[in-house]
Amino acid sequence: MIEQDTIRLLRECDAGVKMGVASIDEVLDNVGDIRFKRLLSDCKSKHQELQDDIQILLDKYHDDGKEPSIMAKGMSWFKTNVMIAADESDNTVADLITDGCNMGVKYLHKYINEYKAADEDSKDIAKRLVNIEERLVLDIREFL
Repeated sequence: MIEQDTIRLLRECDAGVKMGVASIDEVLDNVGDIRFKRLLSDCKSKHQELQDDIQILLDKYHDDGKEPSIMAKGMSWFKTNVMIAADESDNTVADLITDGCNMGVKYLHKYINEYKAADEDSKDIAKRLVNIEERLVLDIREFL
């Protein structure tokens, strides 16, 4: 049970990190404010560092991880492109990123609660990802 929950939690973290990086990549060229752009780039780097840690643990369990669902990626892409086409401001990007982070935090907490038997290393990774997402939401509030 511990190993199954650990792998499942790591897979969800893997998908979450990949979704976060893809979302930042999607909007980065539309950001005008240099500080905002730096915050997003720094967050992307933190996601990529965490991805490395996730991969090490997934390799330990001989697991390939998980890609974000096609539906989630498609809906995110559509919403991002429609909103940015209507308004290319930093406010729109901050709104999109805030919504994405909040959704990520919600699902991560769900998975932490669902996979209670996961080992402490995978729980720590999930909590670190939550902290990264929550910090970004706070840091970009001024751009809303």
